[in-house]
Amino acid sequence: MIKIVALEKNSTRLYFIDAMRAWAILMMLQGHFIDGLLDNVFRDNSNIGFSLWKYFRGMTAPVFFTVSGFIFTYLLVRSPKNGIANPRVKKGIRRGLELLFIGYFLRLNLLGILNGEIYDSFYLVDVLHCIGLSILGIIAIYLLTISKARFLFPSLLLGITLLLFIFEPQYQSWSYEFLPNALANYFTKTNGSVFTIIPWFGYATFGSFLSLLFTKYKNYKHLYTVAIPLAFGVGIFLIFYSSHFFWVISSTTGVQLFADIFYNNYLFIRLGDVFIVFALFMLARKWLISSTLLKIGQSTLSIYIIHFIILYGSLTGLGIYQYLHHSLSPLEVIFGALIFMFVCTLSSLVYEKNKKQLHLIVKRLFLRFSYYLEPLAKRTLSKARFLASQLFGFVKN
Repeated sequence: MIKIVALEKNSTRLYFIDAMRAWAILMMLQGHFIDGLLDNVFRDNSNIGFSLWKYFRGMTAPVFFTVSGFIFTYLLVRSPKNGIANPRVKKGIRRGLELLFIGYFLRLNLLGILNGEIYDSFYLVDVLHCIGLSILGIIAIYLLTISKARFLFPSLLLGITLLLFIFEPQYQSWSYEFLPNALANYFTKTNGSVFTIIPWFGYATFGSFLSLLFTKYKNYKHLYTVAIPLAFGVGIFLIFYSSHFFWVISSTTGVQLFADIFYNNYLFIRLGDVFIVFALFMLARKWLISSTLLKIGQSTLSIYIIHFIILYGSLTGLGIYQYLHHSLSPLEVIFGALIFMFVCTLSSLVYEKNKKQLHLIVKRLFLRFSYYLEPLAKRTLSKARFLASQLFGFVKN
């Protein structure tokens, strides 16, 4: 433990951010499990326990998006090279495209593909799609502004967050009928998308903005002495007073937009939750250095993939969700959620530890499978060439 503490003091890595990411992914696991399997009879908003669970579950996505933007940008600006020469740009582009690919891959149904059909659910947008696009968006902003004035990058990040949050009442009612469903799903939940790039990109850009502040003041002696109470203060204001603030602006200016925010002020309230979570994790940062906790925080992608396969039956269509959908009692669902969290995190940690060996096994199996399929592929190609020659010959004559 002493070695870990010493490492934390001498390292530029912010371990409390990894701990926040671990907390967010664990919250996601139990949230998806309970929401998917709890019987509708027990979904009573007047019940204090259910209401508290529902509110805290709502923190998960804002925290996850904010932390994702924070971590990526923190690593991005640490590089001594700027612009396209920054190696983090290439890694970020690859990572963003990888998340988009995995997001679509997890929504494939092998039985449907064998029947020559791709179901509409394949085109629905989820958290991986949005985080992947958010990373690509942050890279685009970075490349467009890094060679300009130093303040432009953080200003644009903060500005995008405010614009997306303030104008949400306007664009959330748009139908996007002029776009194909595959693209419209990135902007509207009408077809069943779980997340949309707007307004969720706003949390990623805000996390990116926060990381620039931490980078600028990371060597400041009283960084946490100032940051913790400031985060608590801003968080409390956004949670309890931001709605009234927008009502006052609306009453003063007569602008209906601010009144619309007052009636559905979930974005700024959830941003307040993010500030409170940041403050709590910064406050407890000296104790959040368990190697297991940090590994969980660094394995969120594999945890997400494993949970998607087990719970929703990705690829096969055979998941817990299909068999126990809205059928469990509170005691059953809580006990099941704990087991589910343990299985998913343990499986992920085992995978991460043996990743190289598992990839080698998969590669060998693929090569062996390809070896047996090669004669069939050659026969198919030969037949296709013969048919093509016959066709071209017929056309020529």
